[in-house]
Amino acid sequence: MQRWYLLSAIGKDRPGLVAELASLVLESNANLEDSRMTILGSDFAVILLCSSSDAASADQLAVGAKRLERDHGLTILLRHLEDGPRPAVPASGTRLYRVEAAGEDKAGIVASICGVLANSSVNIVELSSRSRPGPGGSPLYEMTIRAEVPDSLDPLELRKRLETEADRLVIDVALIRADA
Repeated sequence: MQRWYLLSAIGKDRPGLVAELASLVLESNANLEDSRMTILGSDFAVILLCSSSDAASADQLAVGAKRLERDHGLTILLRHLEDGPRPAVPASGTRLYRVEAAGEDKAGIVASICGVLANSSVNIVELSSRSRPGPGGSPLYEMTIRAEVPDSLDPLELRKRLETEADRLVIDVALIRADA
């Protein structure tokens, strides 16, 4: 029987972290199925989707994770996925869209735009954001979201809701079909 695990790790960035985590998966008789890795601030953050048909893999992953936490100062969370991974993106009954927002960096942009999506039953499958110097030196905030929009939701209505919130925040927002 195939078993599925999510392993997330955060720690001070340095060379070798990816190799150590990938080795842990391999040594635990598991396969690395999918991953996301990035540097945020001064730390490295990763989330790995692993699978194994070996019942002992969970214990081996847990023991190895504790060793990496102790030896390398990582914070690791290991989670068993009872039902396995979800269906591919976009899920049945949805279309994939990209939401792009940009404007002067201020508190509340992510919460507000994501709130509009949640209230519209839109599922966020990926979000990335960053703040960088804008024209004249003031910080510019950029956010990109990949989202599953239900077939039952009119994209023009969603665009209108997003634009209303963008006007309130004084930012630009765009809704773009991504799976066409």
